[in-house]
Amino acid sequence: MNIRLIIGNVVGVLVVFVLIAAGAYVYYQNENYIKTSDAVVSADMMPVVSTYSGVLTDWHVKTGSNVTDKDVVGTVSDGTKAVPVSTRMNGKIIKSDARKNELVQAGQVLAQEADLDHMYIIANIKEKDLKDLKVGQSVDINVDGDSGKTFSGTVDEIGYATTSVFSVLPQQSSTGSYTKVTQKVPVKISINQPSDKVLPGMNAEVKISL
Repeated sequence: MNIRLIIGNVVGVLVVFVLIAAGAYVYYQNENYIKTSDAVVSADMMPVVSTYSGVLTDWHVKTGSNVTDKDVVGTVSDGTKAVPVSTRMNGKIIKSDARKNELVQAGQVLAQEADLDHMYIIANIKEKDLKDLKVGQSVDINVDGDSGKTFSGTVDEIGYATTSVFSVLPQQSSTGSYTKVTQKVPVKISINQPSDKVLPGMNAEVKISL
């Protein structure tokens, strides 16, 4: 009985110790970091647009092509006039919808380019955490597409409105009831030296050091 009592006491002490340690860890994490998995990899993007209506008589880029600002990547002609199609930024073609000899309209998007050399994270941070957030704070970043690595980053910009401001507002309840919803603010975070496995649109998790 004495041995069982001693073992029981030891187990009880260990359980209490584990609970205290877990509580201390959670407290430390909450006091020193802001974490969220509501984040996504982003990049500056620009459409390649036809400025003229006619036949796309020339088109010489494809998905994966590297381009620079004002590169001529195609030609549109109506039989009497030929107009070049040009890029508008340095980057990589991440989607090409155009085909040579197809009929296109002025304003039609023919391709999409992105600046993959300067990708960043958009993290949606809860409104209650904004008081502790400052530009320049360091960030640890994990991206689902390259989950084995942790990338470093920096808080670059803090949004001036919540994400709900830019969404379609729901209709007001006819019953007059109201449910308070925690709002989130988009925060732009630079990502240092991302691997080639990190792509725009991938899910990410961030841990911001306070």
